[in-house]
Amino acid sequence: MAPQKLYAGAKLREMRTRLTLTQKEFAAKLGVSLPYLNQMENNNRPVSTTVVLALAQEFGLDVTELSSGDSERLITDMREALADPVFTGDTPPLADLRLTASNAPALARTFLELHRAYRQTHERLASLDEALGREDSRIQASPWEEVRDFFHYCDNYIDAVDRAAEHFSSDGDSRKAANAALKTLGISVVISKMDSLRRYDSTTRILHLSNRSAPQTQIFQMLLQVALLRQNDLLEATLDFARFNSDEARSIAKIGLANYFAGAALMPYGRFLAAARTYRHDLELLATHFGASIEQVAHRLSTLQRPGAKGIPFFFVRVDQAGTITKRHSATRLQFARFGGACPLWNVHRAFETPGQFLRQLAETPDGIRYISLALDVSKPGGSFGSPVQRYAIALGCEVRHADMIVYADNMGVNNDSAFEPIGISCRICERQHCHQRSVPPLERRLTINTNTRGILPYEVS
Repeated sequence: MAPQKLYAGAKLREMRTRLTLTQKEFAAKLGVSLPYLNQMENNNRPVSTTVVLALAQEFGLDVTELSSGDSERLITDMREALADPVFTGDTPPLADLRLTASNAPALARTFLELHRAYRQTHERLASLDEALGREDSRIQASPWEEVRDFFHYCDNYIDAVDRAAEHFSSDGDSRKAANAALKTLGISVVISKMDSLRRYDSTTRILHLSNRSAPQTQIFQMLLQVALLRQNDLLEATLDFARFNSDEARSIAKIGLANYFAGAALMPYGRFLAAARTYRHDLELLATHFGASIEQVAHRLSTLQRPGAKGIPFFFVRVDQAGTITKRHSATRLQFARFGGACPLWNVHRAFETPGQFLRQLAETPDGIRYISLALDVSKPGGSFGSPVQRYAIALGCEVRHADMIVYADNMGVNNDSAFEPIGISCRICERQHCHQRSVPPLERRLTINTNTRGILPYEVS
């Protein structure tokens, strides 16, 4: 099979702009002519091997960044947005979407922002009686979605915060480091009976933690409080860079960054990456090694995207019993539905039926990419009789080409074509014609209705 040509014009332009170089200066450093660079930046020519080597030698670029998942994410998000019934007529062909994502990513993101604003408007109009008369009834993007997309398009890896957390836990004991940092700040830690996980009183300088929480949750909350107090300048600088549209989004993102710091301090990048490789990504061994929960470990595995020291690209998702995605990230080509639930054929939904058991699945998406997916119920008891139980399931997975590095892939028959189950992203953009779990027709295909025949579905997909 001939090697796939690499078109990365947007990445080259972004890098040149960041280095404040003209096209002529950039071309000279790469050892190519000005017209050749211009053609590469406009995706009229692929990036040559010579240029890739020059980027690595001259600028220390991790060449895997040239083929990052940004374009695939944009393509998936645009396809899902265009599947909205508001768009009538023929859907733009996939080739056009690829050109837009590669040549005009800013335009693609603007289109997605516009569609998101439309959805927000539509939802507000649907409950207009509630919105009328309220001062905050103006149309604006959901702060939660804005923050979610920020982490999504950062590959769920925030370099400055990650490195600061790794430095914080450099002595190898994150609990000891957290206690020392809080003591230095004059903060006492009190374990007491309360409903919330963490409550900090800035007047008395007492950090209250729930006695119902697991030890790994308590240490995580201590590290989170350290991030909010000792790393405030770093968090604020990162937020300034993100330029959120509302104070609500900025506040949500700050909590997200503090959570990120806590996870990275509990499982420092270098040591965690080495241990993950040694244990072949065994979640239970990693949880024991770092004193973390299974969910914390799974989430951390999905963040190992440091340039020059990347781990396996994982996807990570958490769903509730209704199938709603409450956390999502993918460093792989697999993307999740932005609207609605996940594919019902995915094993993450079956995890609720077998609490405490790891479920393994070999899956293939409509684009022919094959994955191994691991699912687990992670329900959280309320801590006392009658207290509500938080019921969630998580899924962690990667492309099957990494199977030899994953303990969960052992004895699964990854070379057996029939072992792979078909899954999709969203029914509206899934191209499978004979799915027995399809909820709505795919909007990119014509339907044939035969009143004299009833198959799996009441229609046939052309």
